[in-house]
Amino acid sequence: MPILDGLVDEVVFRNEENGWTVLTVKPEKGKAFTVVGVLPFLEAGECARFEGEWTEHRDYGKQLKCSDYECIDPATKSAVERYLASGVVKGVGPATAKLLVKEFGVRTLDVMENEPWRLMEVDGIGEKRAQQISESFAEQRSSRKAMVFLTGLGFTPAIAMRVFKRYGANTAEIVRANPYRLADEISGVGFQTVDRIALSMGVRLNDDQRLQCGLKYVLDEAVNGGGHTYLPRDVLLRDAGRLLNVEAALIERALAIQTLKGDVICEEAGGTDAVYLRGLYEAESDVAARLLRLQGSGDDADEEISDDAIAGFEREKGMRLSDRQKDAIRIAASRRVTVITGGPGTGKTTLINCLLHLAAPKGKIELCAPTGRAAKRMSETTGAEALTIHRLLEYSGDEEKFKKCEDDPLDAKTIIVDEMSMVDIFLMRALLRAVRAGTRLVLVGDKDQLPSVGAGNVLGDLIDSGVLPVVRLTEVFRQAEASAIVVNAHRINHGEMPIVNRKGTDFFLERMQTAEQAAQSTLNLVKTRLPGYFGLDVLRGIQVMTPMKKGAAGVYEMNRRLQEALNPSEGQPQLTRGETIFRLGDKVMQVKNDYELGWLRGDEEGKGVFNGDIGFITDVNREDKTLTVRFDDGRSAEYFEDVLEELELAYCMSVHKSQGSEFDAVVLPLVSGPPMLMTRNLLYTAVTRAKKLVVITGREDCVRAMVNNNHIARRYSALAERLRAMGGVR
Repeated sequence: MPILDGLVDEVVFRNEENGWTVLTVKPEKGKAFTVVGVLPFLEAGECARFEGEWTEHRDYGKQLKCSDYECIDPATKSAVERYLASGVVKGVGPATAKLLVKEFGVRTLDVMENEPWRLMEVDGIGEKRAQQISESFAEQRSSRKAMVFLTGLGFTPAIAMRVFKRYGANTAEIVRANPYRLADEISGVGFQTVDRIALSMGVRLNDDQRLQCGLKYVLDEAVNGGGHTYLPRDVLLRDAGRLLNVEAALIERALAIQTLKGDVICEEAGGTDAVYLRGLYEAESDVAARLLRLQGSGDDADEEISDDAIAGFEREKGMRLSDRQKDAIRIAASRRVTVITGGPGTGKTTLINCLLHLAAPKGKIELCAPTGRAAKRMSETTGAEALTIHRLLEYSGDEEKFKKCEDDPLDAKTIIVDEMSMVDIFLMRALLRAVRAGTRLVLVGDKDQLPSVGAGNVLGDLIDSGVLPVVRLTEVFRQAEASAIVVNAHRINHGEMPIVNRKGTDFFLERMQTAEQAAQSTLNLVKTRLPGYFGLDVLRGIQVMTPMKKGAAGVYEMNRRLQEALNPSEGQPQLTRGETIFRLGDKVMQVKNDYELGWLRGDEEGKGVFNGDIGFITDVNREDKTLTVRFDDGRSAEYFEDVLEELELAYCMSVHKSQGSEFDAVVLPLVSGPPMLMTRNLLYTAVTRAKKLVVITGREDCVRAMVNNNHIARRYSALAERLRAMGGVR
C-alpha cells in the first residue's frame, strides 16, 4: 500500500456533511497527484502523509483513494515556506513566510510553537503581530487534533466544528469527562448520538450522567415534538425506560436527583403527577399570575364605549355591526384582558379596526402578531403599523433577552395581539412581562387552528379556563359567504365535506389517485395553469402545502421538483447543504428561531430571524460559502455555512409551517397519510391560509377521511388549571 508525503495545493471539492474531499497534492519532488477520501480538515498549505490505494476514475484519471492520513510538519525549508505562504496561519503571507524561513530555516514551526517571542527577531514583526501568529498557529494545531478526535468518534465534520468552537483546545478532555453535556450545550447534537458515542467509550448503562441526560431528553422531546409543557410521571418513566434500557428503580433514582438539583419540578396538574422542566414550570406559572394581576389592575370606569360611538364608526365605515360584535367591542373596551375567537369571515378584523378607531383617542395602541407575515397582514387590513411580538419587545440578540420588560414596559394604553393560536408559553410570558398595570390586552385568534409550534396551548387554555372574558364569533357575514373558501372552511370545521368545482367559485378538487399523479398535477398547476388563468405570481402568490414531509407528494420531493421547474440551475450560483441545493432566487423559510442572526433593512440593523419567516435568496457567495436572504418584511440576513441548516426551501411547506401566513392561492396535494396527521383541523388550517383560491389535488376519499377525523392530539398543559386555581374558580 503506497505511502506518500506532500503539501495540499488545492481543495478541489468537499462535502461538508460527510467530509468527502478531493485534494491536489504536491510532493517535494515530482508531479502533483490527486487524493480522495474522508479528509474533512485538511486545507491548502498543510503537509500530510497519505496511505491508500491507487484507483482509476473514468473521468478524472488516476487518484489515490486515502484510507488513512496524518498531518506532518514540512521537512525542508522550501516546504516550510510553501506551508506558511498558503495563509493557513493568520498574519503570515508569502512575504512574511520567506522572511521567517530565512531567519529560522526548518525550525520555523518549532519556534512559532515553543519560542514565539523569537518571532520579533524578524523585521516587521512586533510584539502584537508575534502574538497573533503564535496564537493562530496554536489554534490551528489544536483544532486539527480536536477535529480528528471528534470525527473519530463518529461526529460529522459540521457538528465537530461546532463542538470545537464551544470547547476549544480542551475539547477532548471535556468530551471524555462527560460526553452527555454535548446534548445540552451543542445545537444539533441529540441524546441518541451522544449516547452511542458514550457507550462506545465505555460509559455504563446505569451511569448517573446518562440516566439524567436521558430523562431530560424525553422531556425535551415532549416539548419540541408534542408541544407539551409537562409529562405525567408514569408517561415519563415509561418512555425513559424504553430509551435507556435499565430497570425502573434506576430511572426513578435519576428523577429524584434531578428534582433535588432543581432541574425538574414535580407537582400535581391535570389530575396527575406532572413533571416539568424548570423553565416551563416557571413560564406557565408566571403567565397565569401575570394575566390575573393584569385583569385586576386599573380603573375601568371611564373606559366604556357608548352606543353613539359605535354608531359613529358604523356610519364612517358604511357598515352594520352585529349585536355580537357590539357586545365584543364593549367587553374589550371595559376589561383589561379579553379573548376574541372566531373562524374566517366572522368579523375578527372588523373588530380590530373598530377597537383601533374607538380606542385611539384614549391612548397609544400597539398592534402585533407572532410572525412577520402575520404582522404584515395585520398592517394591510388595519392601515396601521403592526410589529412582530419580538420586534415590539425589542429583542436583543447580543444580550439574549427582550429589552421591554418589567423595568422598561411598553408605553401603550391598548395592545392587540392577532393570530394568538401561534403564541407559545414562552412568548406569552415575554409579552406579559412588558405589559404595565392598567394596560388593555386584546387577544385575537382562531381556536380551531393548529396550536403553536412551541410549547403550550395558550389560546385554548385561556378560553377553557373560564377565568377571562371570551367573545366567540360564530356568524359568517354576507360578504364572506360569497367565498367558497370561507364557506368550506366552516363546513370542514363542522365535519361536512367541502363543496368543490362549482363554476365561478374559488375552491376546486382535481381528482388524482396516486401520490405521483397528485405531485405532477400540482407541478402543472403552479408552473403554468394558475399563473396563466388567474394571473397569479408564481413564487409569491401561490403556495403548495402538504401534511407530510416524505413521499412523492411530501415537502422534500415537492420542493425538489418545484425548484427545478421554477428556478432551474442553468449555471446559477448555488450551495449544497446535505441533500438540499440552495440556488440564487430560491424561495426559502427559516425553520428555527435564531436570536443571534444579524439582519439589515436599509439603515436599520438588528438581530433575530424567526421560525416561519419566508424570503428569497438574493446572493450566493460560493467562495465564502454564504447566502443572503431577503425576507418579506425587507430584512436581509447573511447565512454562513454553519447556520444553513436553519433554512429550508419553501416552494412547498408543511401545513404546520404555514400558520400565520396568508397566500393568494393554496395548492394542497392530498392522497394518503397517517391518521394522526390527516386530521380535520389540519385541513381547516390549510384551507384558511388562502385568500383567493384553493385547489386540492388528490383523492376525494382522503379529503373525506380528514373531514371525519376530528382527532386532536392532547397537549399536556396546565395553564387553564393554574388560572382557575389562582383566580379562585372551580
